[in-house]
Amino acid sequence: MENQDMQDNKVAAQFRPDLARWRQLVAPAWLAMLIDGAPVDARPSADWRLLEVGCGGAAPFEHGHIPGAAYIDSGQFECEPLWNKVDDQVLLDLLLAHGVRHETTVILYGRNNLAAARLAHLLLYAGVDDVRLLDGGFASWQAAGHACARGAVGPAGRPAAAGFGAAFPAHPEYLIGTSQARALLSTADGALVSIRSEAEFLGKVSGYSYIAARGDIPGARWGRAGADGDVNSMSAYHLADGRMKPAAEIALQWRRQGIVEGLQIGFYCGTGWRASMAFFYAWLMGWPRISVYDGGWLEWSGADFVRLTEIKGGAGRDANVGAFPREAPSCMF
Repeated sequence: MENQDMQDNKVAAQFRPDLARWRQLVAPAWLAMLIDGAPVDARPSADWRLLEVGCGGAAPFEHGHIPGAAYIDSGQFECEPLWNKVDDQVLLDLLLAHGVRHETTVILYGRNNLAAARLAHLLLYAGVDDVRLLDGGFASWQAAGHACARGAVGPAGRPAAAGFGAAFPAHPEYLIGTSQARALLSTADGALVSIRSEAEFLGKVSGYSYIAARGDIPGARWGRAGADGDVNSMSAYHLADGRMKPAAEIALQWRRQGIVEGLQIGFYCGTGWRASMAFFYAWLMGWPRISVYDGGWLEWSGADFVRLTEIKGGAGRDANVGAFPREAPSCMF
């Protein structure tokens, strides 16, 4: 078993023994050693890329970033009006421009690590074999006192790839649309899981300035997210320093809402970022049959009629809510 192999190895001090895919969540110290060319356990392929994923421009990246990183903005892999994944060909062209093939190891981080998780999910959907996330994101790198570089580093810093080298996308099952999300609600072993704050799930707020409709999908299970009023918060999943909570704690909070390993699960949030973080953590934990409902509440609430649901022992109170105005946000979460 992979977990046992890791526990018997000296690498246990740098990786998480509670994760089935323990290589895929990396610590700042390990990344610093890799960048410096020092020997590291669980070393990635010789062809590896370090990418910072941001939103709304590269100015913070240019001011200071992890050495050797290139920058990708979320606007390159999401599109209006629903901020869903771009067309497959556009996503493929983006990966090739950054020199990413299916066998390339891609290490991701963000100032908001939700952005990195969003791209991590899409890389897994595409079929990149080795996708890794810096636990705690850029904040954890800074907190550990590691050096930063300045200036712009883009895909031109590495040669573009001529081809992906495998079928694309390799894992279309990792991403579902509205019809598939609706089908999960009537599937005996299916669960549509809302990764939103309590106030959003109860319909007290929409959570977004550009989504008018308040409420949630009837029949969805509440997977939790973070603090009310903050769509950047995934505090239910993170320690105080922003690192992932122990897998057992996450599994317990899901189990209390009827979300258990083995179900056919579709995670969603407002537009995909928080859902992608939940998906990636479930993937790290080795959960099978998981996906992200890309459209989320933004797409679902654009239907002619939706219902407001509340958490009350599994039963909900229904009310009509209106459609949303399709104004473009300045930055997606």
